[in-house]
Amino acid sequence: MANIVVPYSLVSAQWLKENLRAENLIVLDASMKPVGNVVASQAVAYIPGSLRFDFDNDIREHNTPLPHMMPTPEFFAEEMRKLGVNKDSAIVAYDNVGVYASPRAWWMFRAMGHDNAAVLDGGLPAWMNAGYETSSTLGVSSLRGDFASHPRPELIVDSQAVLHALGDSAYSVVDARSAGRFTGQEKEPREGLRGGHMPGAVNLPFSETQVNGAMKAPSLLREMFAPYQNKKLIFSCGSGVTACILALAAEQAGLSDLAVYDGSWAEWGLPSSGLPVVEG
Repeated sequence: MANIVVPYSLVSAQWLKENLRAENLIVLDASMKPVGNVVASQAVAYIPGSLRFDFDNDIREHNTPLPHMMPTPEFFAEEMRKLGVNKDSAIVAYDNVGVYASPRAWWMFRAMGHDNAAVLDGGLPAWMNAGYETSSTLGVSSLRGDFASHPRPELIVDSQAVLHALGDSAYSVVDARSAGRFTGQEKEPREGLRGGHMPGAVNLPFSETQVNGAMKAPSLLREMFAPYQNKKLIFSCGSGVTACILALAAEQAGLSDLAVYDGSWAEWGLPSSGLPVVEG
């Protein structure tokens, strides 16, 4: 098959099946160990030819104690070249939960200036439920790619940008954690973090954007994000992963002024951060 461009940021299992042999397609398994009550597929199975995209351990900033922070553009580009990713590659990321960790991979590509990237709606479970072939092993990249980063720093923001946004009515800071974690009634899964939320943040649990492990229809997402149509949005969560689910949902709803707070609660919730926290 000839080269392709992914038509949307969210593609179906059927679309991926039909385009699996496209010359420039690279399928990435971006699965990570779920946090809290999220359930992953227990099958040791992969979409044929898919390569491992491990942002939890490898493709991250290593000079910080914070989990899976964005690496430098140079580091990201080199890791992608090792995987065989090219400037013209079409990327489809999936995970073994549904739509959980894969949006983080998609957002990383977006933040590095590579728009020819998408998330597999429903992930590996949707692929398997459709009866499509799986492999018991990951693929192996044989050729070095020529990927180049063209960073968009406005897509990944730090705590100071969030502090500013909390006091600016042009922004909404949206927290993807569960309601219990947001109010402080539920203990944080990471040890040593304060409970509660940023003063002025609003809560939209990422699970609200999904049904049966797949994203809700764009019409429902447009309803959900209607209050934020004229806002600049910054998404936060536990550690910068499920915030990307909200970024994907907002993009599906037609919004475009979107950013993810990379440190999220893993940074903000630290007692040593000095950042304001409220409960309730």
